[in-house]
Amino acid sequence: MSHPVIVEHSSIAAAEPTDVWTRITDPAGINDELSPLLAMRMPRRMRGTTVDRVPVGEPLGKAPLLLFGVLPVDYDALTIAELEPGRRFHEKSTMLTMHRWEHERTLTAAGPGRTRVHDRLTMELRAPLARLPYGHELARRIVTGLFEHRHRRLARHFAGVACS
Repeated sequence: MSHPVIVEHSSIAAAEPTDVWTRITDPAGINDELSPLLAMRMPRRMRGTTVDRVPVGEPLGKAPLLLFGVLPVDYDALTIAELEPGRRFHEKSTMLTMHRWEHERTLTAAGPGRTRVHDRLTMELRAPLARLPYGHELARRIVTGLFEHRHRRLARHFAGVACS
């Protein structure tokens, strides 16, 4: 079994936590964060709903990840393990490339009209990626870049200023 790779990233969104929560739990908001690099098609079970309205602890199905919105490159077998509506979700899933994928996103008020968005990603690669000489470092860089991109897109949506 490979060792876990952990990536953390925080930024400030220029909006109240309730507005940020609405955005980050809506599939359209999630895809806007990922765009134009990736798109994620939600499992059938999630269509027409948001992350904060799905059953906690139950597998929701596979969400294909599409490079540039068209080329399937992976999937996320989604499970929301913990949920504190308006404040935090913790996804524990598997992917084609990872036997462990955890995404914990927490919102905290950062002053009037400002919200700190903090992501903690924990992943364990599947073989053969885990056996590549720089596989773990490559995964760290890709996920770091993706979440830096997501935070920039979210900050831009709310006309906020990103920070580390």
